[in-house]
Amino acid sequence: MRDEIQALRSNHTWFLVPFYPSMNVIGSQWVYKIKRRVDGSIKRYKVCLVARGFTQQEVIDYFKTFSPVIK
Repeated sequence: MRDEIQALRSNHTWFLVPFYPSMNVIGSQWVYKIKRRVDGSIKRYKVCLVARGFTQQEVIDYFKTFSPVIK
């Protein structure tokens, strides 16, 4: 998780803004996956921080969507 947070910060994925009571705060959650080899042994652990965007309303909370894809 520490590496993922550092990558998000170094890529300037978001920026902090002052909070106002009229704002709709979007929650987030960590998603964990275990990548395995063909023999079943663990190859690596993966973690991703995802926004819980289903709480957003178009035009009120956002005007366009952006979904970064990393290979």
